[in-house]
Amino acid sequence: MRFFVLIGLAALWWLARNFEQRQRIVQLSQALGRYEIEKLMETVMDGYLRAMGEAAADRREQVLAYLRPLEHKLCQQLAALAADVATQPAAVWRISRVPVALPYATQWLSGLTVDARELLALHAKGLGQVIDNQTGRSERERAYMACAELLLLQHTCHWFCRSRSIASARLMARHQTRYAQVVASVSPATRSAYAAALAA
Repeated sequence: MRFFVLIGLAALWWLARNFEQRQRIVQLSQALGRYEIEKLMETVMDGYLRAMGEAAADRREQVLAYLRPLEHKLCQQLAALAADVATQPAAVWRISRVPVALPYATQWLSGLTVDARELLALHAKGLGQVIDNQTGRSERERAYMACAELLLLQHTCHWFCRSRSIASARLMARHQTRYAQVVASVSPATRSAYAAALAA
């Protein structure tokens, strides 16, 4: 009898978790629907890898010149997305800081959450600052740091839809990069703001 009770509880947990995750995926997809952010992210990151792989400086500059308007378009759209979600209720944009996916943990463990709206805003600001490059980083340093900013943004989106552990696993599977390495590779301003948001 106890076995069947455990099976029943496990099934309920699985169903509740999957239902909530589907809701969150739809919510994020709707927010992104007005923009080309995902496509631009892929194009820009692939372009950075191509540019940094070019041995000839003139060829590398050609690729980077092609990317510049796309970089700025991506920054503009990400800033617009952050502004859009900032007007929406905080309750629907909370992320659980519990490492594993617990159904509706943002509601019954509200003290262990972070505001995804705040994270999207700091990602938008951080990427914009790296792209503007007012600190005068080399093109290689700038491209590497911009990639890290985009990977951290991607991690936040996966974290919102699933869980932090799954987001980190996807980061490793898709990009062979550890979450801690990405956090260490973003700009100091982004890293400081990110740490503050998670600690709040």
